Amino acid sequence: QVQLVESGGGLVQPGGSLRLSCAASGFIFSNYYMGWYRQAPGKQRELVARISSGGSTNYADSVKGRFTISRDNAKNTVYLQMNSLRPEDTAVYYCNPVSFTGGGLYSWGQGTQVTVSS
Repeated sequence: QVQLVESGGGLVQPGGSLRLSCAASGFIFSNYYMGWYRQAPGKQRELVARISSGGSTNYADSVKGRFTISRDNAKNTVYLQMNSLRPEDTAVYYCNPVSFTGGGLYSWGQGTQVTVSS
């Protein structure tokens, strides 16, 4: 049974930072590209960062230079360090292995809410 459990979200002021964590189980974590996705109200879910099993990373233009994705294969955990947060980063954030098409491979977890507001 695949489980993806996101944590670390919260309310932060513009310019602030948060670190999200995602604990994964039920699949061979180290074999997969892992991605962080987000969905803002009224918008489609989008892939914001992904990391290969070996640590190569890619970012959406909107977060490049501000967000850093990392992983610990020994702990089956993927992280997203978010700095210089902006109101437009407000969304529910999810993790998932990245499928060939760029979408999530498995069913979505509950996500973690990130709200950037003064």
